[in-house]
Amino acid sequence: MRLVGAEISVLSLLMMSLHGAAALTHSMKYFYTGSSGVPNFPEFVSVGLVDEVEISHYDSDTRRAEPRQDWMSRVTEDDPQYWKRNTENFMGHQQVFKAGIEILKQRFNQTGGVHIYQKMVGCEWDDETDEVKGYRQYGYDGEDFISFDPETEQYIAAKQQAVITKQKWEHNRALIAQNKNYLTHVCPEWVKKHLNYGRSSLMRTERPSVSLLQKTPSSPVSCHATGFYPDRADLFWRKDGEELHEDVDLGEILPNHDGTFQMRVDLKLSSVPAEDWRRYDCVFQLSGVDEDIVTKLDKTRTNREKPAGSTSTSTFIIIFIAVAVLVVIIAAVVGFKLYRNRNAQDSSAKRSSSSSASTDGSDVTEELNPKP
Repeated sequence: MRLVGAEISVLSLLMMSLHGAAALTHSMKYFYTGSSGVPNFPEFVSVGLVDEVEISHYDSDTRRAEPRQDWMSRVTEDDPQYWKRNTENFMGHQQVFKAGIEILKQRFNQTGGVHIYQKMVGCEWDDETDEVKGYRQYGYDGEDFISFDPETEQYIAAKQQAVITKQKWEHNRALIAQNKNYLTHVCPEWVKKHLNYGRSSLMRTERPSVSLLQKTPSSPVSCHATGFYPDRADLFWRKDGEELHEDVDLGEILPNHDGTFQMRVDLKLSSVPAEDWRRYDCVFQLSGVDEDIVTKLDKTRTNREKPAGSTSTSTFIIIFIAVAVLVVIIAAVVGFKLYRNRNAQDSSAKRSSSSSASTDGSDVTEELNPKP
């Protein structure tokens, strides 16, 4: 995964995390962003997410770790010092990132300008197989810098300037053991805790409405699903019960204003005879829901936009009458205003004749281990 550059906002950074994970997979990620030379932007920001939902926020302006979901207040029921400890942890990261940027600028022979140093640490947990995948990755100025592989217990240097960091960190066996333990044990345990705290929100499912649309007879048929939650979903076309991979174009999962999601998949039918349409259907699958939504391809169920020039005669008559009525109304209003203004001027002239009054107007340094 490539970490984003200075021109991308923190919100964009969050969206770069792995999307559309497999069914029954849950995740927790922490993003850390240190910046230098960015006007009107905190020099350090940390954001935590569970299943792509923001749960916590800290920045160097507020200097305080804060919940981003109401249910996150439940964390203090089991751990009263949670937010105090996290605030102190992020303040430590803030100092490390500030020093790290200066060291990296020296490594890359840089002086002024805008520079971004980032870290993403987290894990994915499959609640069916109990499989865990952890990641700890660093980026500088929009490019990968170094990452940790918990399986091999080695660091992977993506840049020549990261080799010295790789050698230093791999020499510290205690740090490697600490990082591996966090990614393989501590992180998934916190995923489970957060899922329990926010079960009513994170574990809810909402099925979408699915519709078919074809703009013109030669256009692809678009299968559109909207209003579903969570965003771990799949949408595809089938022919005779077999999933199609050719002549299909799958769009991205996009957010709706109400917190749900939408997506679409297009099917090219230009070479398919009309009598064969019944062999196709669109299938929507949602994580955590066993029953699929299957929509048969049927001309009578496919909404089609009217082509230009197809407006009926009656429609033109209605439009003509409406315009004529509008013109009459405008003429009446203008005439009334002219009449009223003329009367007002006459009255004013009479008053003026009888009155004389008038008015004027880190190397990248060894860092504190993130503890949620």
